[in-house]
Amino acid sequence: MSQESQHGKWTLSDSDDDDNLIPPTPPKDTNKANVKPEQKANAVNTVLNLKPKSEPNRENNVKFQPSLKTENISVPHMGSEARQAAHFNESDPVKYENSPSHEVKRKREPDEGGWNLSSSDEEAPSSAPKVKPKQSRSSPPRKKTQDTRPPSPHGVSYYKEEPSDFFEADLSAMNNSYRFYLNKVSGIDKKYNTGALHIKEILSPMFGTLKESVQFNYCFDIPWMVQQYPPEFRTKPVVIVHGEKRESKARLIQQAQPYSHIRFCQAKLDIAFGTHHTKMMLLWYEEGFRVIILTSNLIRADWYQKTQGLWMSPLYPRLPEGSPETAGESPTHFKRDLLEYLRAYRAPELAEWIDRIKEHDLSETRIYLIGSTPGRFQGPDMEKWGHLKLRKLLSENACPVQNMEKWPVIGQFSSIGSMGLDKTKWLAAEFQRTLTTLGKAGNSLGSAETPLLLVYPSVDDVRTSLEGYPAGGSLPYSIQTAQKQLWLHSYFHHWRAETSGRSSAMPHIKIYTRASPDFSQLAWFLVTSANLSKAAWGALEKNNTQMMVLDINNIFPMSTTSTGLPVPFDLPPHRYSSRDQPWIWNIPYTQAPDTHGNVWVPS
Repeated sequence: MSQESQHGKWTLSDSDDDDNLIPPTPPKDTNKANVKPEQKANAVNTVLNLKPKSEPNRENNVKFQPSLKTENISVPHMGSEARQAAHFNESDPVKYENSPSHEVKRKREPDEGGWNLSSSDEEAPSSAPKVKPKQSRSSPPRKKTQDTRPPSPHGVSYYKEEPSDFFEADLSAMNNSYRFYLNKVSGIDKKYNTGALHIKEILSPMFGTLKESVQFNYCFDIPWMVQQYPPEFRTKPVVIVHGEKRESKARLIQQAQPYSHIRFCQAKLDIAFGTHHTKMMLLWYEEGFRVIILTSNLIRADWYQKTQGLWMSPLYPRLPEGSPETAGESPTHFKRDLLEYLRAYRAPELAEWIDRIKEHDLSETRIYLIGSTPGRFQGPDMEKWGHLKLRKLLSENACPVQNMEKWPVIGQFSSIGSMGLDKTKWLAAEFQRTLTTLGKAGNSLGSAETPLLLVYPSVDDVRTSLEGYPAGGSLPYSIQTAQKQLWLHSYFHHWRAETSGRSSAMPHIKIYTRASPDFSQLAWFLVTSANLSKAAWGALEKNNTQMMVLDINNIFPMSTTSTGLPVPFDLPPHRYSSRDQPWIWNIPYTQAPDTHGNVWVPS
């Protein structure tokens, strides 16, 4: 089916679908969703297990072999077609040719098993539609396919080894006021990595003597993950909490065969279209306990040249023996909310971790945790999850300000779901009402007049980035969704991050905040894994008496001057010009080369 729009002419297969589609409300007489095994997972941020597990999963019994060269093991890819397209374009690039015709077609090579690639966590591995670029009579020269798979999803020589001091965090430069940190980025000025963290530093002895850990995530490269632990902690017990099923689950378990210290906890989802999207670490030390909430998948690509962020808790000390369960609570009820979130998995593998958290003092926490579980909720439960939980927190804890309708709301994200035929269907209705809440008097006052600024990379932002066009594999906004909501694009602003030296590092981080008209103050600040979609944030149903929601987030309410603010992108944001287009992953870009001299031809 050939179509044409302001994005150019392109061809679609019949597998056109909406990403981030919310499943329909089940009939009243249905007790269980009748989900067939072959049904596709939703391309969204779903997090957690509502179905109990009968016993711990100890499917990996192979002894650890220290002599194995794990850094060169290739693992199968599990990401979306957007990430797989990035893999093909990096490992077998199509060079730009300055000729009258740039119409090219990439021949898909047989699947030899690629890398475990993140989807930017919005699209399912098999549900994304395939785009078929118009074939020309002559294609650009192609490199000979390698006999062995490359040791990275970007080809043999893509990753550059950093000097040893790259992994030496300067603790004195770290901003402990908010405990929010950016990930280090390879290829930018060294000064912009001051105060930032790499996963090797997070897991290093400088933050504690590690005894055990839990890794919650969407996408894993287990051999690479193991190498990020320092040698002295590399065989300490690890639980991996994942949402993989069937073949992808088997591949994940196969990755872990050399590592007898790794166990698995599968987050089985009781709702269709679900994926496990939480990105969190629980770290148990000899000295105490720590929580890390992050935006990165556990693959090297997410820790290399992308803008990512994380929140690192204080080191929580152990409570005196015999303390009640309510002891060690913070003013933000972080301990209660974290325990409630972990209990919702109903997983035996997490039971001992729940007991450990009860035994620690979390009273120094100053942020609010918004955890979400997939499902439909009514009554008081509606405010436990998703954007209604955010609305409740902003109503109870944020401070009203004068002329609050002039304080713009800013949303920055890496993927976009279906918003509906116009802004009144969700974005400028229930979601904007949540984001404009400031205290009990500010629930709806002036919400329609409040500016809404959305930050999402343009085609040129991606083209001129450190990674070039393949950075768009982490930005899976599809043409099928975009063509149905052209009204949305008037809200868009460029990714510009001169303040953090990360303009050329495309964002996988997601941030929502509200700023004063002169952008010198913030009313509140939220860093999250929730992209701009109804499925990630939730949507009201049944005349606003039911909430359907997915994802895990954490919010940082504050009111302060611009000095030291953790916002990694430039304020005010830079609006798109009439010539700018948002990055759309599944159409070709052949009119101009990227920073590596290549064009983008989705496979």
